[in-house]
Amino acid sequence: MSLDTVVEDIRDEARARAEEIREAADAEADEIVAEAEADAERIREERLAEVEREIEQEREQTLSSAKLEAKQERLGARRDVLEDVRDDVEAAIASLEEDRRRELTETLLDATLAEFDDESVAVYTRAEDVELLEELVSDRNAEVDGEVDCLGGVVGESSTARVRVNNTFDSVLEDVWDDELKNLSERLFDQ
Repeated sequence: MSLDTVVEDIRDEARARAEEIREAADAEADEIVAEAEADAERIREERLAEVEREIEQEREQTLSSAKLEAKQERLGARRDVLEDVRDDVEAAIASLEEDRRRELTETLLDATLAEFDDESVAVYTRAEDVELLEELVSDRNAEVDGEVDCLGGVVGESSTARVRVNNTFDSVLEDVWDDELKNLSERLFDQ
């Protein structure tokens, strides 16, 4: 075997070995690229799922906020309507016809005086009803002693000022309003 043949065999072997290494490197590179592409796809899908979750969460929060805001606006509008109704009721009470005002004031005066066992009572009413109340107490154990800021009715106070009875239209309205607010709200707003 000549030296040329040996050199040629070594070269062929080296080329074959180089080809094997190149093929192995190409296969490994292909495997690395495939793995990297699979990782990239997995990461992309995870990110996409995360973004979709965030979008859904943001949508739910926005929807929840909008619902809450709408509910608050609805409650505010209802409160405004109820305040208007109350103002209208107070205006109607303040402008009661004379006979009806006299009848109601006398009923409230009797209820007030019933709270004081034959004790002398000082009574108060709104400025516009002082003359009416003076007429009503003329034959009773009571004396008009001044005015109070109210829609009408009577406030009674014992001579010792230990007991005070508030039977004004305002206090009656407040009691009725508190008792009937739910029913009134249901009627107005069809709940």
